[in-house]
Amino acid sequence: MIKPSEAAARLRAEAASRILLTDGAFGTMIQRYGLGEADYRGSLHVNRDQKGNNDILALTRPDIVDEITRAYLKAGSDIVSTNTFNATRISQGDYGTEALVTEINRAAAQIARIAASEAEATDGKPRFVAGALGPTNKTLSLSPNVNDPGYREVSFDEVKATYTEQVAALVDGGVDFILIETIFDTLNAKAAIMAVIEEGERRGVELPLMISMTITDMSGRNLSGHSVEAFWYAVRHANPLTIGLNCSFGATQLRPHVQALSGIADALLMAYPNAGLPNDLGQYDEAPATTGGFIGEWGRQGLLNIVGGCCGTTPEHIAAMAAAVAGLPPRTPAALAPVTRLAGLDPMVLAA
Repeated sequence: MIKPSEAAARLRAEAASRILLTDGAFGTMIQRYGLGEADYRGSLHVNRDQKGNNDILALTRPDIVDEITRAYLKAGSDIVSTNTFNATRISQGDYGTEALVTEINRAAAQIARIAASEAEATDGKPRFVAGALGPTNKTLSLSPNVNDPGYREVSFDEVKATYTEQVAALVDGGVDFILIETIFDTLNAKAAIMAVIEEGERRGVELPLMISMTITDMSGRNLSGHSVEAFWYAVRHANPLTIGLNCSFGATQLRPHVQALSGIADALLMAYPNAGLPNDLGQYDEAPATTGGFIGEWGRQGLLNIVGGCCGTTPEHIAAMAAAVAGLPPRTPAALAPVTRLAGLDPMVLAA
C-alpha cells in the first residue's frame, strides 16, 4: 500500500488560499560569484575540467548553494528547488563525474532541506523542497545524426535508469517533491515519470510529481513537437501535483501558453518564465519590477497557483513577484468532463 504524501497535502492546503512562490535561477546566481576551476574542483580527484559544472558545487562549495537557497527563501519562496538540473549520470558524463551522481544529489537535497526547515521554524510558514530533474543532454525522440533518423544515443531504459539513480538520492536527501522541468522531449519526461513512480512503489510512499514543459518556438510546442495541450494529455495519467511551463520566453511571450494550459489542467499550475528574452550577449536584463508587473497581471487574470522565475531571475525578481501577487486569489483548477483525451503532436478529444 502506498503511503500518501503529507507534504503534498500541506502544499494543496496552502495553495487553496494564496498564490505560492517557487524560486528563481541557480545558474544566474552562481555566475555572480565568478568562480574558477579551483572552486568547482575543490579537493575532488577528477580527470576533466569542472568549471561550469554547477551541480558539483553541492560537494565543493556547499556554502554558495546554501547562500543562494537562503536568499530565495528570504525573498519569499515557499518552494526551493535543488541545484541538480544536470545531476544525472548522462549529463555528468561530460565532466567525467558519473560516479559522484548519488553523492551530488543527496548533498544538494540536504542543503535545501536544512535551509527550508530552518526558514519554516523561524516564521512558521510552510516551506517545501522540490528535487529538480533536468531533461539531460540527450533526446529520445530525435536523432542527433541527420543522416540516420532512426539513431538514438540512449534508450528509454537507459534514461529511466539514470533518473532512477537521481530520484533515489534526492529522496534520501529529504526532498518533498520531484520536479521534472524544462521538458523539451516528452519521451524523456515519460522516462522520468516512470522512474519516479517505480521508486515510490519500491519505497511504499507517494513521491509527488511536479511537471514543467518548455516551449521552443512561438507556436507553443516543445522540441519533440507537442503542443501545450497535447503535452498535458500525454502526462496527465501521472496525476501530478503541479503542471506548468518554465524557461521558454519571458512572461509576455509565455502568457498565452500559460492561459491555454490553465483552461484544461485539473491540477495546480506552476509557471516560471525567464527574465524576458536574452540580449545580443545572451544576458537577461529585464528588471525585477518589470517581471513582477507581468506576473501581477497573470495573477489578476486568475492563471496562477505557483509562480517563480527561470533563466536570468534572481531573489530580487522573486521578491517583486511576491509583492505583485500578494493578496490575489489563486487559480481554480479546471473542472473537466469525463471524456477521452488523447495526444499525438496535437490533442484529440473524443466527446461523449
